[in-house]
Amino acid sequence: MARLVRPFRSRWYHRVSEKYEYDLLVIGGGSGGLACAKEAAQHGKRVAVMDYVKPSPQGSVWGLGGTCVNVGCVPKKLMHHAALLGAGVRDARSYGWDLPAEAKVDWSTLASKLRDHVRSLNWGHRVQLQDKHVKYFNFRGSFLDKHTIRGVSSSKEVLLRAENVVLAVGLRPKYPENVPGAVEHGITSDDIFWLQKSPEKTLVVGGGYVALETAGFLRGLGLDTTLMVRSCCLRGFDQEMASLVSTSLREKGVQFLSGCQPQRVQRSQEGRLQVTWRRRKDVSEEEQKDEWDENEGQEEFDTVMWAVGRQTVTDDLQLEKAGVQTNAMTGKVLVGLDDQTSCPGVYAIGDVAEGRPELTPVAIKAGRLLAQRLFAGSTTMMDYTNVPTTVFTPLELGSVGLTEEKATALLSPDLIEVYHAYYKPLEYSVPNRNSNQCYIKVVCEREGKQRILGIHFLGPNAGEVTQGFALALRCGASYSDLKSTCGIHPTCAEELIKLQITKRSGKDPTVTGC
Repeated sequence: MARLVRPFRSRWYHRVSEKYEYDLLVIGGGSGGLACAKEAAQHGKRVAVMDYVKPSPQGSVWGLGGTCVNVGCVPKKLMHHAALLGAGVRDARSYGWDLPAEAKVDWSTLASKLRDHVRSLNWGHRVQLQDKHVKYFNFRGSFLDKHTIRGVSSSKEVLLRAENVVLAVGLRPKYPENVPGAVEHGITSDDIFWLQKSPEKTLVVGGGYVALETAGFLRGLGLDTTLMVRSCCLRGFDQEMASLVSTSLREKGVQFLSGCQPQRVQRSQEGRLQVTWRRRKDVSEEEQKDEWDENEGQEEFDTVMWAVGRQTVTDDLQLEKAGVQTNAMTGKVLVGLDDQTSCPGVYAIGDVAEGRPELTPVAIKAGRLLAQRLFAGSTTMMDYTNVPTTVFTPLELGSVGLTEEKATALLSPDLIEVYHAYYKPLEYSVPNRNSNQCYIKVVCEREGKQRILGIHFLGPNAGEVTQGFALALRCGASYSDLKSTCGIHPTCAEELIKLQITKRSGKDPTVTGC
C-alpha cells in the first residue's frame, strides 16, 4: 500500500503547486508583512508582496515600509530626539557651555533630513526584497477568490494566484465624524512629518499616545501647542502614570483643553483655522452621562491635527469573496491563535488582526513565526502577553505587564503589592530640572517570592530601561530577584532594583540619595 500512496501524493502535490504562481502572497508592505515575506523567502519559497499607499485626504503619500517607517515610529522618534536636543542645549549652559542666548530649530531643515532618512529606508526595503527574490507589486489588491488576487495600478492590472495569502494592511488615522471642516482643514499623523513648513501654532486633538507624543515634540521644538482631550489620556495604560505624563506635558508648556469636544473647524478671513468646541458638563461618576455645555469655546490655530484613533482599510479588499470574516464593530479581521482567518489559507497579522497589540515589533515577530509555521515545520505561536511598549513623550513612559488597575481587578487589592519611588536623574541635578514626575511602579503578587506582574517607568530613556526588564518579567522574575540584583550606578534603571517602599505602607516614596 505504501508504494501506491507515495506516487499518488507526489503527483497530487505537483499538480496543486503548479496551480499557483506563489507559495505566499503578502498584501501590505509594512513591517509585519515584509518580515513574513522575507522569512518565507529564506526557506526557498516563491513569495510576492503587494502594497499600495492610498493618499491621505491632504495628499500625503510615501514608499514601501508601512506606517512605522514612513509616518510612525521612525519619524516620530527622530522628532522626539530633535526636541530632546533642544532641552539638552538649554541644559548645556548650566554645565558651562558658552552658547547663543536663543537657539531655534529650522523646521524645513529638520523635516528634509527626516524625509531623506525615510526614503533611504524605503529604498533599503526594495533592495532587500530584490536580494531575497521576493516579487514586489505596487498595486491595489482585492480578492477574486481565496487564492486569486487582482492587482490594479494607474496603468496596469495583474492576476496573482497564491497558495497562502497574508493580510498585513495595518490601520490608517481616523477623522472625527460630524465635525464640519475636519477633513477639509485638518491633518493627521499621515501628514505631520511631511509638512514642508512649520505647523506653527497647533491644536492636537486626542488623548492617545499619538496625540501626546506629537504635542510633546511640537512643544519641545518651540511651537505653541494645545492638546484637546475628550476624556482621559493614555487609556489602557496605568492611569497614575498617565496622569504624571499629562502633568509633565503641562509643565513643559503644552496647553490643555480637557473634557472638550470639537464642533467645527472654519477658515478665517486671515487664513487661520478657527476651532469651536464644547466642554463636558460636570456630572457624577454614578450618572455616567455624556452631557456637553451649550456654551462654546473658540480659538484660532495655524494647524489642526486629529489623533482620534485608527481604522481599518479593508473595504477595497473584497474580503467577502474569500469568505474572510471581520468584526462588525471594529472592521478588524477575525483570526485564531495561529493567525488564520475564517478562510483556510488566508491569514492576518499586525494591526488589522482583531485582538492584537497595535505595535510594530508584535507584527514583525508574528509575521516571522507565521512563515516558519507555514514553511519550516515550526509549531511556535506568537505570545501576545507581557508585550513591552514606550510612549515617547518628552518624559518617556515605559510599560510592560499588568497595570495596577488591571492587577487589582484580576487579583483583588489584598493579593497585590505595589512598590514605588520618585527619583531624580543625576543629569537633572546641575541644571536643576524638575523631576517631580520621574516615577517608578512595580506591581507584584503579595505572597511568596512576589512574582512581578507589571513594571511602569517614567523618566529619561524609558524605552531602553523597559526593554531589559521586559525580559526579566517574561522569565518569571520576582521582587526577590529584583532585590538581589546589583545596579549600575549612576543610572536611572538602577532605581528599579532599589525599590523598597510599598504603597500599602504609606511611607514617602521619594528617593533622596544613592
